[in-house]
Amino acid sequence: MQKVISMQEAIEKIFDGAVVMFGGFMGNGSAHNMIDALIEKKIRDITIICNDSGLPDYGVGKLVVGRHCKKVIASHIGLNKETGRQMTANELEVDLIPQGTLVEQIRAAGYGLGGVLTRTGMGTLVEEGKEKITVDGVEYLLEKPMKADFAVLHGSVVDTNGNITYKGSTNNFNNVMAAAADVTIVEAESLVEIGQIPPENVATPGVFVDYIVMKQA
Repeated sequence: MQKVISMQEAIEKIFDGAVVMFGGFMGNGSAHNMIDALIEKKIRDITIICNDSGLPDYGVGKLVVGRHCKKVIASHIGLNKETGRQMTANELEVDLIPQGTLVEQIRAAGYGLGGVLTRTGMGTLVEEGKEKITVDGVEYLLEKPMKADFAVLHGSVVDTNGNITYKGSTNNFNNVMAAAADVTIVEAESLVEIGQIPPENVATPGVFVDYIVMKQA
């Protein structure tokens, strides 16, 4: 299977109303060219799953500002005032999930687990409507797996089979999201041939990656 495709081919696969995971932490490690291309496509009504909603002019924040989203699932929105404004005006649905819980829900989807147990949120509005499970006399909330139609990731060095390495903290949510979507697309900062990445340096195996696009200058 030819995994390396054009940006246009990649964007055409993502449809209005899709659920899309975006790697990144305050825009660090986000697929910025893919985000810009989705905005240019005028994508509509997508649900985005991300650590945070970026800044108004950086990362996934641009999707919020451009009103391309119907829902944001994230652990933090404080850096993008437009996310909060749209939320309070009932223009955007926002689910705020503690960061540790969010990443474990994504991991559970990728690893085929039935969910994760956590004490975070017990005794608050977070627990409303959720199943509780007692283990050794301690009560936990059951947080179910979180899956997406697409995962849009950034990779520092990617080979033509989709094996990914990350520079510094750009790993963040990218690695865990790779396995939790029906289709995973990685935007490669640098593309190399198979065998040029030492096996011990591979953070995300190519088996989780469906398509690769080159970062545009």
